[in-house]
Amino acid sequence: MFRFPAIVLLLALVFKPSFADEPRSPNKVVDQQTRMQWFRDAKFGMFIHWGAYSQAGGEWNGETNHHEWLQLTAKIPLAEYTEFAKSFNPTRFDADQWVKIAKDAGMKYLVITSKHHDGFAMYDSPSSDHDIADLTQFNRDPLKELADACHEHGVHFCVYYSLGRDWEDPDVPTGRGDKVGFRSNLIDYPNESEKDFSLYFERKVKPQVRELLTGYGPIGIMWFDTYGLITKEQSLELKALIRELQPECVINQRIGHNLGDYKVSEQEIPADGSYDPWESCITMNGHWGYNKADDNWKSPESMVRSLVDIVSKGGNFLLNVGPTGEGVIPEPSVQRLVAIGDWMDVNGEAIYGCGPTPFGDELGKKVKDKSGKTRVVGKLPWRATTKPGKIYVHLFEWPAGELSLPAIPGTIEDARILGMDINASLEVNSIGDRTTIRLPDNRPEWAIPVICLTLAE
Repeated sequence: MFRFPAIVLLLALVFKPSFADEPRSPNKVVDQQTRMQWFRDAKFGMFIHWGAYSQAGGEWNGETNHHEWLQLTAKIPLAEYTEFAKSFNPTRFDADQWVKIAKDAGMKYLVITSKHHDGFAMYDSPSSDHDIADLTQFNRDPLKELADACHEHGVHFCVYYSLGRDWEDPDVPTGRGDKVGFRSNLIDYPNESEKDFSLYFERKVKPQVRELLTGYGPIGIMWFDTYGLITKEQSLELKALIRELQPECVINQRIGHNLGDYKVSEQEIPADGSYDPWESCITMNGHWGYNKADDNWKSPESMVRSLVDIVSKGGNFLLNVGPTGEGVIPEPSVQRLVAIGDWMDVNGEAIYGCGPTPFGDELGKKVKDKSGKTRVVGKLPWRATTKPGKIYVHLFEWPAGELSLPAIPGTIEDARILGMDINASLEVNSIGDRTTIRLPDNRPEWAIPVICLTLAE
């Protein structure tokens, strides 16, 4: 059984963002705890999948289930895809509006696709003409505008970079063994045995990572994807380059060979928690990139529940939006972010800078069924987060009469529901190994009410 001890109450620090207009001083030594502190405190960020593929809206030749992998899934030759990319002209793009949407939702950082698997850079890249500046009529640098807006509004600006897949470059092999060529561009570059990843690494990866770290001010995270066939030596070299240029920049584990600062869980929330930093990246519907046919939207309450669940397990929540080819965040995404922001306005103190649960039983137990598959049973309808001297209990369901909790590690000085009458203290009783909290008959209007327990010093 996974369990966080009570000492976690003493470990969380209050979030204090720090920004500058230029990258950090080269060769500055930054220890791991200092580098990771803002990330551990931020908890909630916006992921943005946006590129030339967005203008297709997921549709190609009548098929409507495509996405950011359009070039591969629709089997489009590079020359045809390049011509398609030339028509990308997101005239309604407003970086300030995007950042305000994220900030109003309570998000503390923003991760934008600087180059996805199609190899198309969403900025003016001196090392490649396969980019928005050289191919399209959109005479602006959206990454520069987003970086400036983030720095102005106190949001950490971060960039995604597809490391081990690039369908524009002739030297990017993918897959090993029986998966040779897995997700490679085999239309234009069919011979995997002739491909040399090191040529791509020197010609495109290193120059573009340097461009991103020297041209856009402080980068909060280098968010790599698909490390593929990168060698450990190349991952080490890339990490050293990042540390040299921006020592405070956080790196995710997808730089390869477990050399990053934190782990990523894609489209799922782990059953257990962890003291080590981690992040769940999750879509609002069934696609990362914009798909006009996908109306399978998650509810705001389910996404708040995911946020709470993740933070109670010690992680961060990176929630995705897929803007249109015109440069607009879809209205269903905006509506959900507004609702999440309303919840955060009331309950944000139970998220930002919080440590994980001091209990653990509420997360359930992992058991194996007869087929050997693992499943989780016994999960309880609440989660807990912590700060020094406080425990926050997030209620997924409203109990009838009273809430029963495990023994509290300390003496409860006060208990109240966030956002309600400041004088409305709740009755608390501790008997043996259980603590009970008497609740009012009527629950608050907002989804997932939070009880704040203040512990005596």
